[in-house]
Amino acid sequence: MAQNSIDAKMFSNMFLAGAKNLEHKKEWINELNVFPVPDGDTGTNMTMTIMAAAKEVLALDDPDMKSLAKAISSGSLRGARGNSGVILSQLLRGMTKVIGEHEEITVSILTEAFEKAVETAYKAVMKPKEGTILTVSRGVYEKAKELDQEGMTDLEEFLKGVIEHGDYVLSQTPEMLPVLKQAGVVDSGGQGLMEVIHGAFDVYLGKELDLSIPDFSPVASKESVKVQEDYEIKFGYCTEFIIMLDKLFNIKHEIDFKAYLESIGDSIVVVADDEIVKVHVHTNDPGMAIQKALQYGALSNMKIDNMRIEHQEKLIKMEEKNAALPSDEAATEIKEVAFVAVSVGEGMNEIFKGLGVDTIIEGGQTLNPSTDDILQAIYKVNAKNVFVLPNNKNIILAASQAKDLAEDINVIVIPSKTIPQGIAAVINYVPELELHENEENMISEISRVRTGQVTYAVRDTVIDDKEIKQGDYMGIGDNGILSVGNDMERVAFEMVRNMMNDELELISIYYGSEVAEEKADTLREKIEKEFPECDVELQFGGQPIYYYVVSAE
Repeated sequence: MAQNSIDAKMFSNMFLAGAKNLEHKKEWINELNVFPVPDGDTGTNMTMTIMAAAKEVLALDDPDMKSLAKAISSGSLRGARGNSGVILSQLLRGMTKVIGEHEEITVSILTEAFEKAVETAYKAVMKPKEGTILTVSRGVYEKAKELDQEGMTDLEEFLKGVIEHGDYVLSQTPEMLPVLKQAGVVDSGGQGLMEVIHGAFDVYLGKELDLSIPDFSPVASKESVKVQEDYEIKFGYCTEFIIMLDKLFNIKHEIDFKAYLESIGDSIVVVADDEIVKVHVHTNDPGMAIQKALQYGALSNMKIDNMRIEHQEKLIKMEEKNAALPSDEAATEIKEVAFVAVSVGEGMNEIFKGLGVDTIIEGGQTLNPSTDDILQAIYKVNAKNVFVLPNNKNIILAASQAKDLAEDINVIVIPSKTIPQGIAAVINYVPELELHENEENMISEISRVRTGQVTYAVRDTVIDDKEIKQGDYMGIGDNGILSVGNDMERVAFEMVRNMMNDELELISIYYGSEVAEEKADTLREKIEKEFPECDVELQFGGQPIYYYVVSAE
């Protein structure tokens, strides 16, 4: 028998099932990221966004459609992380604006909700790009509109048709974005959206699913000042060593060894030459990795860190630091202007503090802070006017969303896409100028900064006509891959050469937590020799994952 409406209880279950399905698929979605960097996070960002809303839904006692809509909208907006998470939150926000006005959902109401979702999401993005989650969401709406205009009222047939077409549009995203086609993947955000819809439809069809939600950190209240997020560590020991080869280690051996490591852990990097093999793996049993490696030769430079203990110690230190801060009641003096910056790495944080930044939000590429994290940092500085420096292109939308949610505070988001851009912005703030003049000057200055970052590849791929192998070092510029190879310093040097032009005068090198100062200084000397007309500075950044961050201006 055809069913023509969805009540609040069914809609609640459908939403929770969609969230749970996305959570199950998050690692796979992470792997769809075009750049093979070790911090692909679309799946994680979308999951943490929708889980913030799911927790709000679970907290409701016998909800109606209006309270469901409010919980989904509020939870997802404040919990949004990264561009994909913010766009998902805007889709949910638009959809719930329509659904919240009705007691039951029909085909026509759902079509209207899809329309409002797409309209809201497109408005949130300054320069919408086709071949992304936006395109997939629009395809879903357009099919819904077509079926509604045909007079279809059976929700099961309607949803089947919408999902079929959404999957088709997703499959066509590589034809819209050449970078997807070259990497051989569909858009990760679009895939995430379809996983939500598929999960919701499964429950609608009557499938028995576990609708319990993992214990993600709660969305903070306005009174909260904690700005870092806890996370689950699946594999607890960061294990690194070098194998001094005493027998044959060819391509087949390397593939077999990587496959073994993948069976006991993740975050795997294996870089081999004729004499040694460098190994990095996160695992719960370092002994198994070591025992396997001993089959190929003796081991040296062994290093095993308990990441769970390190993480707990970090959280304890952060709690002690927060506890030492003056209470809201004691902080009676309201500043005229304050600065909030997103940063990662001990050295980077100290640079920002030295420049007068009031609050640092720990985060960046490896863990995008949520809208609510940024919002609470804005409240924390206790100022009338707050400049926010996202320092990452994947955090700008969340910062803009925090600006919209901030009450009685003038928030100015400087769209800095990298930490060097953020540093340049703060340096060029002049207290004597009006706020709008400072905003214009800071935005103008960040446009002059070029940034390059060196990290390693987590999988084989081809990008910008460059063949990249798992374990290769990559020099990533503002607009793509600048250099690739198996020698970190050479890759960093080539990256800088490809960044430069005759107008640039200052090169700043920030070396990461895994780089020795001596090696970084050798790179500085080489760059100084290559570009004698430029001032070259070397500073400790302490950033993880990115061995070098280099700016030229």
